[in-house]
Formats: sequence, C-alpha cells, structure tokens
Amino acid sequence: MDATDRRLMHATQAGLPLTLEPYQTLAEQLGLSKEEVMQRLNAMQADGIIRRIGAVPNHYKLGYRFNGMTVWDVPDEQIDRLGQQVGQLPFVSHCYHRPRHLPDWPYNLFAMVHGKHQQDVDAQIQHIAAVLGEWCRGREVLYSTKILKKTGFRSGQ
Repeated sequence: MDATDRRLMHATQAGLPLTLEPYQTLAEQLGLSKEEVMQRLNAMQADGIIRRIGAVPNHYKLGYRFNGMTVWDVPDEQIDRLGQQVGQLPFVSHCYHRPRHLPDWPYNLFAMVHGKHQQDVDAQIQHIAAVLGEWCRGREVLYSTKILKKTGFRSGQ
C-alpha cells in the first residue's frame, strides 16, 4: 500500500459516500480519477487488503424487525453443497459453515434471514428446511435482540 491507498482507505472507513456516483465523489475528494479509485479498490480487494465492497443495510430501519440466525445440523460431507444452495436463496443475507462444539452445539450451517413479520421468517425457515430435506438433523433460530454496530475498516492513525 502506498500513501494514496492509505488516503483512500481513510476516506472509505465509514463507507462509500452516499451519492449517485460514490467513486466519482471519492475521486474528487482525493484528487484522482474515478478510474484510478476503482482500480485501486479492486487491487486492494484482489490482494486481500479489502475483503469486500458492499452495502450493509440497517434491517430495522428498512422495517425488518424479525432477524434470525438459523442454525442447522447437517452432515459434514454435505456442507459445501447444501451451504451453496442455502446461500443462494434470495432471502438469506449471510450463510456460513461453522465448527460444531459437541456435545452442546451440534450446528455447523448458519444462515441469516430477515422479515417484516414473524410469519415471513417462519416461511423462510420452512423453505430452508425443505432445501436441506433429509440432510437436516436439527435446527434452532437465534433472534436478534439489538442492533450491533456495523463498521468498516478502522485505522489506528
């Protein structure tokens, strides 16, 4: 990373500017071209400095009051295939393979769902259960009780 990359990182710590053309806005703020901003961000992502560039919605402000992390016990040898299928469902915002912690925690597939009403989330959970079919050996739903602070990169400088 050079000094320009560091300036770009600091300019995006709180997220991209909320403008119609955020890359252009960044370019103007930093005295760069829009193309250079995009190239530098892409290079930092390819190098693993940035994991991803994406929106982080506040589900509560959007009216989604029912947010549940569904946890599933599926066979380890099926986790990759099943995780891909669940992760591609349009209502799943996050899908992860996590280690089990036996004997108390048998769950290895996690999928976050959101709904404006409890029945919306219940229907989504049933849909995931149908996708998992015979491979589902158990499940739970952990509902959010508060909003956690969502932030991007923070530098000590």
